[in-house]
Amino acid sequence: MDTKKPGVVSYDQVGDEYLQNRKLRKSAGWILLWALGVGAVISGDYYGWQFGLAQGFKALAIATVLMAAMYVCIVFTIAELSAALPHAGGFFSFTRNAFGPTGGFICGLTDTIEYVITPAVIVVGIGGYVNKLVFGDSTPPDGITFFWWFLFYAVFVAVNIRGVELTLKIGLLITGIAAAVLIMFYISAVSSGAFSWENLQRFTPHETKASSWLPSGTWHIFAALPAAMWFYLAIEQLPLAAEEAHDAVNDMPKALIWGMLTLLILSMCTLVLNTGVISNPQEFSESEAPLADGLSEVFGIGAGMRLLTLVSLTGLIASFHGIIYAYGRVLFALSRAGYFPRWMSLTGKNHTPYVAIILGAGIGFACAVVIQFAGDDSLVGKSLLSMAVFGAVISYAMVMLSFIKLRITRPNMPRPYRSPLGIPGAVVGLVLSLIALLATFDDKAARPGVWGVAIFVFVGIVYFFLYSRHHLVAQAPEEEDALIAQAEHELSH
Repeated sequence: MDTKKPGVVSYDQVGDEYLQNRKLRKSAGWILLWALGVGAVISGDYYGWQFGLAQGFKALAIATVLMAAMYVCIVFTIAELSAALPHAGGFFSFTRNAFGPTGGFICGLTDTIEYVITPAVIVVGIGGYVNKLVFGDSTPPDGITFFWWFLFYAVFVAVNIRGVELTLKIGLLITGIAAAVLIMFYISAVSSGAFSWENLQRFTPHETKASSWLPSGTWHIFAALPAAMWFYLAIEQLPLAAEEAHDAVNDMPKALIWGMLTLLILSMCTLVLNTGVISNPQEFSESEAPLADGLSEVFGIGAGMRLLTLVSLTGLIASFHGIIYAYGRVLFALSRAGYFPRWMSLTGKNHTPYVAIILGAGIGFACAVVIQFAGDDSLVGKSLLSMAVFGAVISYAMVMLSFIKLRITRPNMPRPYRSPLGIPGAVVGLVLSLIALLATFDDKAARPGVWGVAIFVFVGIVYFFLYSRHHLVAQAPEEEDALIAQAEHELSH
């Protein structure tokens, strides 16, 4: 087999059949892309954010504003990069172009961790809502929660394998329903008189925290950052759909910006209104179904309440469905380029990466089950959330650095869309992402999971240096683009 060796990596030459067996289908305009982005995140308004209320409402509110600023910077940055480099690898493609194969692999690996673990967080939330719907305040039978997890994984893995057009259309439908449920709740919370500003004041930190380098109030803001991220985490997955978009260059920036604006409005309303209807805040930060609790405060408990809880499941399902799509694409792209084992990137007759989708589901489900057996039931969601955030913020930092480097080293690279925040915006996003990275280590109970992810990243890097860097695929779009740019840069110098 012919190979070429630029630097520390080797490239295997593959035939046309290799890429024919790894082909995606164009199916999305900007509306479907918007729905994919918002749908992937909207579960954050249904589950996950409430963990931050353990630090008090004020701390979580400030943390949410900070993370909103970080994501605005990220969205404008990746809007530029996705228009310039419209490949299925997303973040992996951006960092591969800026920092070579090693940087691309590390970012792609942490991106994979985020997208594989995030559905596991969401399915835990789905299990909590279903248990509340079926059993009310009674204790569910042993093992039933695992059944719910498996059932939802099986159904939505099947939908994602069936075809991208079906995936995106179902995503649009359930995202629309999920957003409508939230809007209905916001209006009802205010019009019914259930919302009270005094209720917000009742949420104070569960314990006083301080250190030699952060005073108590600041420390609580710091500790609330991972939960605040849950309002926005996964909007950055949209560039993974670039090869399935009809016009990625124009539609991707539009979908990203409108999607982020939608999420900003929803997050602020959820934070204030869902918290503000809770009259007894004692255990709300540990709730398995925070929106359902809010609905019960507004509408009372009864048949109507059960129906609303059932409908509110759409928010979690929208994100669960959308992020299964995301991990399938990032595993596909890294495998197609040879960074992960190549068999992961096979696509079937429906042109969907069925192997990657099934594999990611198995890993996410296994992580949830292992953590469930290893610790307190109430820590499963928290631990998985911290693990997903840890992977995410590393990839954010690397992409911000990639944007800065490419602006400096490749000023003439075609950029159909340019970020209005430029390099300063990327610097702000970089600093905030590094602060959020440190915050993932704050919760002692969730810390073992974070360390587990760190060890997994180390093992992945060892695998890259010992094996995959010697078997990359030059014809993969992300690699081909980067190699052409590298050759042009060398010629110009």
